[in-house]
Amino acid sequence: MGVSRRRLLQGGAALGVAAAIPTGQHLAWRAKDFVRADYSPDYPDAPLGEDSWMNWSGAQRATPKQLASPQTLDALSDFVASSDQRIRPRGSGHSFSGLVPSEGVILDVSFLSGLRNYDAATGIATFGAGTTLFQTAGALNDLGRALPNLPDIIDQTLAGSFATATHGTGETLTALHDYVRGFRLVTAVGEVVTVSAQSNPDLFSAGKVSLGALGVISEYDIQTVPAFNLRRIVKAEPIEQVLDEAEARAQAHRNFEVFYLPGTGLAATLSHDLHDGDVTGVQPSEDDEILAGLKELRDQFGWWPWLRRRLAQSALPSGVIEDVSDASLELLATTRPIKFNEMEYHLPRDQGIAALRKVIAKMDRRKDAFFPMEIRFIAPDDAWLSPFSQGPCISIAIHAAVDERFDYFFSDFEPIFLSHGGRPHWGKWHSLKKIDFEMLYPRFADFAALRADLDPNGKFLNPHLAEVFGAAYNA
Repeated sequence: MGVSRRRLLQGGAALGVAAAIPTGQHLAWRAKDFVRADYSPDYPDAPLGEDSWMNWSGAQRATPKQLASPQTLDALSDFVASSDQRIRPRGSGHSFSGLVPSEGVILDVSFLSGLRNYDAATGIATFGAGTTLFQTAGALNDLGRALPNLPDIIDQTLAGSFATATHGTGETLTALHDYVRGFRLVTAVGEVVTVSAQSNPDLFSAGKVSLGALGVISEYDIQTVPAFNLRRIVKAEPIEQVLDEAEARAQAHRNFEVFYLPGTGLAATLSHDLHDGDVTGVQPSEDDEILAGLKELRDQFGWWPWLRRRLAQSALPSGVIEDVSDASLELLATTRPIKFNEMEYHLPRDQGIAALRKVIAKMDRRKDAFFPMEIRFIAPDDAWLSPFSQGPCISIAIHAAVDERFDYFFSDFEPIFLSHGGRPHWGKWHSLKKIDFEMLYPRFADFAALRADLDPNGKFLNPHLAEVFGAAYNA
């Protein structure tokens, strides 16, 4: 957004002098330590003979007896069939919820990756389930093809993305799992089942968003589209104006999303539309610098919300701050080097803006918040556990720095999301249990029954999934 930490803080010093800052309060605030007591960047210590694992943010941790990495489908099938341990498949570790931790086996399918087949007549490409979105997009681009949409983080595996209903943004664009046309599933007894809407419609509808609870998926058949270019326009705008216009602007653009900067009254809006002709390419992102500036602004002036807001509005730019064009894979997704914890809920479209206003008001009252919120728009699909299966949604994601408190997600914000009919992102923080999901998902009982039939002994359960399905679990 064309602003540095230096500019933010120099502006803060000038405004601070003009406002005659009460020195005692200022110094007391600057002495605060925002790091939460239980934070550790290190892997957990594993007992002798066991392994150590943690997710991307470090908040989910385990010391499994084994980290397994089968290199072929046959090896995967044999391993699952012969193992007497509970098994949890993992992707790239970007899920914040407790889907992966296991004290038995954590299974990595990254060797089962890459493009396996491409059918030019149908546009369907077959990829190993451990292929990352970055690898997938690159391989398809070499074929002159693309995924219709991408999420904002490109390091996730296909298996992890589909299993958790990962999505991008776009009023007419569905979540990534809706591109799946078939998959190969290794069941609890090691059987390899080829699944499509024609061969096994129930398992297909359940398996597109599987939570890794039905078995281990080894590869996917994915519908692709011809490669396309996009034009991206980024604007810095007052949040009230954005909220008033958000519905209309989501309708006007292929992709539209909003980032709200807590405590500032300002938002960054990103729109993407199809682009023909020459492209400009993109410049290196300044997002990390902006985020560091917002954190320092919080650290120094969070105690005085009025000053913090004035400072941000005087230092941050307004209007169009970026207008670029490039291939879709270059614009829609990125790598996130700065880590965080996240809660995201998907709300019915007609409830979204009302809920968002409440969330923003509450976030602005938190003097410690600085990490941007993200608001996106998603079209419906028919997967049994898709959060978008009952109609179009607005998704609201809140974040906290990786080393800071996020317990207030549950006390302050989750009740707002739930009161507006929200469903949590399967891979993000939430506190819901079986009774909640039974009310939120009409096909939840069908999924649970299918899971129990495929895995009667709970080989693919862990404590988190046992709570989700209300299943018996003895570690």
